[in-house]
Amino acid sequence: MQAIIDACKQGDLEAKTSVVISNNSGSGAIERAKREGIPYHHLSNVTHSQPEELDRAIKETLEKYETNLVILSGYMKMLGPQALTRYRGRILNVHPALLPKFGGKGMYGRLVHEAVLAADERVSGVTIHIVDDEYDCGPIVAQCKVPVLDSDMVESLMRRVQAREREFFVETLQRISRDQIKL
Repeated sequence: MQAIIDACKQGDLEAKTSVVISNNSGSGAIERAKREGIPYHHLSNVTHSQPEELDRAIKETLEKYETNLVILSGYMKMLGPQALTRYRGRILNVHPALLPKFGGKGMYGRLVHEAVLAADERVSGVTIHIVDDEYDCGPIVAQCKVPVLDSDMVESLMRRVQAREREFFVETLQRISRDQIKL
């Protein structure tokens, strides 16, 4: 998230971070939004006990801030049907592997890198995909490769993939903003 905010502030990305929504009231995303002066909202099953209410609150918050593109950067929950319908084809997620491998429910963070190493893969990478109603199944927008080194442990592979994620998400958003990638 910070890489995207920084790219917007520096003029490297012709976009504006309109709002940050987090399902965790103590998240780093909310702290960053506060520091950057970006509107933020904690919306979760704590603030909205019914899934339909939460879904509506997310959709209405995005609409209130005239959001055009939704970026799931660290947001780990499935979005509901109202938000998915309203922003169909305009919700992007980043995944720390080359989908369709090592994706799906329960495949996130460290678990992905463990699975890549256990499968003795020589290449991992970053996938940016459109979000739909299944985990990591939406159309792939862009991918880049990150080599798996013989010396890699989970932490070292994770650090390299995360570093590339930050750059690659900004690069992909630049390509979208220049109409080089059509959503």
